[in-house]
Amino acid sequence: MGNSVVEKCLSLGAQKALYIAADMANESDPDKVVDFALEKLGGLDYLVLNHIGSTPFSMWDGDVEHTRWLMKVNFFSYIQMAWKALPSLEQSKGSLVVVSSVAGKMPTPFVAPYTSTKSALNGFFGSLYHELALKKSNVSISICTLGLIDTETAMKKVRGLVKMPAYPATEAALNIIRTGATRQQELYYPWFTYIPCLIRDWFPPLMNYLAQNSIKYNP
Repeated sequence: MGNSVVEKCLSLGAQKALYIAADMANESDPDKVVDFALEKLGGLDYLVLNHIGSTPFSMWDGDVEHTRWLMKVNFFSYIQMAWKALPSLEQSKGSLVVVSSVAGKMPTPFVAPYTSTKSALNGFFGSLYHELALKKSNVSISICTLGLIDTETAMKKVRGLVKMPAYPATEAALNIIRTGATRQQELYYPWFTYIPCLIRDWFPPLMNYLAQNSIKYNP
């Protein structure tokens, strides 16, 4: 898998592409990945945190162990890698880009473990943003809130179960890169995902109705 990604990057014109295999639920591997990047690249200008663990799109069945594992992958490894990379990003006046989800701002059915991890990311990196600002840090933090993206994995899970449209992964990736490069605090993609986030506290019954009616479910 890693080799095929490297080959694709090189075929598209990258001067260099490297990869390292790691288990983000392992306590030591997140540090190992950042150390590898620092060693091979001589420093970091950007750190984009976008990995997630596999989780079912279904009613929560009480599997606390799965949720605990998912928090390791989707949340704890993010903060571990960010802390490890901060000194290098400080030197380069770099950018830390955190890929989150509209599910972290507006809970919806069938994604309770996933939503919990994204809510944690929003809270932690929202707080860290203020701390870096108070310290007059050189590092920018961008939190990217994505709607449903048409990746193969996502489409396979939600097919026939959701009524909402999916948006192109290539366009999402471009917007994520642009947000980090321009040091913007937030990205909403597609842009109108900002609207329900804006009104969710003003009209809770409406948002509850939309959330529950975005899913096809027959008891």
